[in-house]
Amino acid sequence: MNGERIGISFLPLGGILDRYLAAGFLRIFFISLAVITSLYVTVDFFDRIGTLLESAAPLLTVVRYFVYRAPLSISRVIGFATLFSTLFCLGALARTHEVTAIRSSGISVQRIALPILILSFFVCGFTFIWNETLVPVFEHRAQTIYKTEIKNKQQQSLLGTDDIWIRGEGSFINVDRFDSRTSTLENITVFRLHRDFSLRALVEIPKAKWGPTGWKTDSAVEWEILGNGNMVRHDVNVSLPITETPADLKLLARDPEEFTFFDLQKQIADMKSKGMDTTYYEVDLQTKLALPLISPLMVLLAIPFALKRQMTGNISLSFGVAMVIGFGYWVLSAFCVSLGHGGALPVWMAGWIPNAIFTLIGVYFFTAVE
Repeated sequence: MNGERIGISFLPLGGILDRYLAAGFLRIFFISLAVITSLYVTVDFFDRIGTLLESAAPLLTVVRYFVYRAPLSISRVIGFATLFSTLFCLGALARTHEVTAIRSSGISVQRIALPILILSFFVCGFTFIWNETLVPVFEHRAQTIYKTEIKNKQQQSLLGTDDIWIRGEGSFINVDRFDSRTSTLENITVFRLHRDFSLRALVEIPKAKWGPTGWKTDSAVEWEILGNGNMVRHDVNVSLPITETPADLKLLARDPEEFTFFDLQKQIADMKSKGMDTTYYEVDLQTKLALPLISPLMVLLAIPFALKRQMTGNISLSFGVAMVIGFGYWVLSAFCVSLGHGGALPVWMAGWIPNAIFTLIGVYFFTAVE
């Protein structure tokens, strides 16, 4: 009898029980994903309703904006969908004593939950691919609608993966980097033009910082181009011919969500080659790798609390504890990313500390549940 029970404990994958659990999990997962995404979009709508009303944007424009935002919204809530799905799927089995019946056959709780855990890794892989394919394209389109059609900002800048180009009064301005945290422009080149658009001078400005009266520069070098093609160097004090404020440039700048992992990697390499600080973007790069793993983490955390009713009879308490842990992950993640952006934490720690901590918590509860 003991041998039979031990043999059943190591039940091969893909049997009737696994298919039953997987089907129940996936059914609840897609329902949860639709409901939570709808709630997220609703909250996002009311968060932006002031801007939408102030801009008097047409209804169709608003609808298009939120449609293009949908892939990012799904990406942000997919971890909560796996959390809810695990809680409801296993919680329902526990309430109807199906878990008790299965365990009486010698199958452990860990083996019961194994198909759901494996599915969560498939969700993790799908999330990474989703973030690398649909999210950057759709989010870039959504931001274009928001900036040009809702905020009514003209596309004066041509944004690559690193440089910013702005058209000024009788000139073109190239900015290597805009630091939105300190409202600072770095490595600025002003191309001054004649009326026929031929180049008459170059002005190189190492840094410009926003102040109460506009953009302030400490020093600048002007290269005047003479008629014979020679260039004459002058040390000058010039005001930066940019009318855009930091708020305008933030609208023109691309968010990390608009980059794929490899695009962001390329931008970091380009910035490093120019001697720029890349800490901010390196933290975002690590976060792009770490966040898809939230699905397996939420499953690990949810399993013991979903089944805790067998011991305590209080499923609402278990559900509440799991929700606190779920939101706790996001709070800790946001806190670590903020510290990483500020340089208070090493780049890899800022991206991976939340996953490491919650993996340890999840593995402990998952292996301890009886």
